[in-house]
Amino acid sequence: MPILIPVILSGGSGTRLWPLSRQRRPKQFLPLVSERTMLQETYLRTTELRDLVRQPIVVCNEDHRFLVGEQMREVGARARIVLEPAGRNTAPAIGVAAWLAIEPGHTASEAAGGEAEEGTASRGASEADDADKDPLLLVLPADHFIKDTRAFLQAVRIGMEAATKGYLVTFGIVPNRPETGYGYVRKGAPGEEKAAWYRLEEFVEKPDLQRAERYVKSGEYLWNSGMFLFSARRYLEELGRHAPDIAAACERAAHEAVVDGDFTRLGRAFLTSPSDSIDYAVMEKTESAAVVPLDAGWSDIGSWLALHDILDKDAQGNVLRGEVIAEGCRDCYVSSSDRLVALVGVDGCVVVDTADAVLVMRREAAQDVKRVVEALKRTGSSRL
Repeated sequence: MPILIPVILSGGSGTRLWPLSRQRRPKQFLPLVSERTMLQETYLRTTELRDLVRQPIVVCNEDHRFLVGEQMREVGARARIVLEPAGRNTAPAIGVAAWLAIEPGHTASEAAGGEAEEGTASRGASEADDADKDPLLLVLPADHFIKDTRAFLQAVRIGMEAATKGYLVTFGIVPNRPETGYGYVRKGAPGEEKAAWYRLEEFVEKPDLQRAERYVKSGEYLWNSGMFLFSARRYLEELGRHAPDIAAACERAAHEAVVDGDFTRLGRAFLTSPSDSIDYAVMEKTESAAVVPLDAGWSDIGSWLALHDILDKDAQGNVLRGEVIAEGCRDCYVSSSDRLVALVGVDGCVVVDTADAVLVMRREAAQDVKRVVEALKRTGSSRL
């Protein structure tokens, strides 16, 4: 039986959720949807596969190491926390995680918690050893929302079928609208007779509205989720074939890594890696790409509008968090951290109040928050 190691990518900055999301505490470390943070929710979804899952690997920025450690301990997870000396995008981050998952002396089963040890003990020793030599990696961004956990777990099990056959699997979100803010993937024929996974035919950049409408109508296109599943060795093989400079830097950085308790500090060789996404470096080039359709109420919570869409609303379509009064208002998102915020007679607004900044905008301008962040960077503001 294969084993599954969650690889949680926690290096994002979350600038489109400013002023709540900041450089020191970006959105994955915030309780945006529930009482738990996005990072914690991401990890906890994987624990439902307790018969398969081993110790998770969390790849993050050095500055966030204690946040990750604290939040993992709060939910009872003994994670391997891999610290990047600098961000190099997803392809290198996954590359070092793959090496650390299979590297002799650094296998996930060595430091696994109680649940993982029970799972390993239930299998024969030789079977466990073989599985440990090439575990499956479930790669998940730390800041995604998934409403239907059961559907997600079923998709993971389907993806494991393809991954054990050597495919590099991505999860494509079944679109419910013609979205121009996401990239798309086009599914091909079923990978096998009666299989629920498909060969991946094409990656498509973010389309204009007309093309997005055509994609959704066709039924062939899915949103590109940024979630993946493959064996550690197959990913390293394809990385070496299509992005040898990245592969070489990842191997050296993993071999030079220093373990300090729960933290694994990558070697400085990581800095020599080109910065590239897994899509560009590997998935668009490999001949072994597959896709599993996923219809589970997914969102990357990439804006205040996206957050408003997934949260429960009052009868007027408002999401009100904190001490808020909204009279005669409709379709608003209002968040107050520590003082009263009152709105009267406005529709379709976003208001976010924090201790040192206030954001007010129309919902339709949600993607433009990055312009505020860029202006703050130019002035050297401390409010980033």
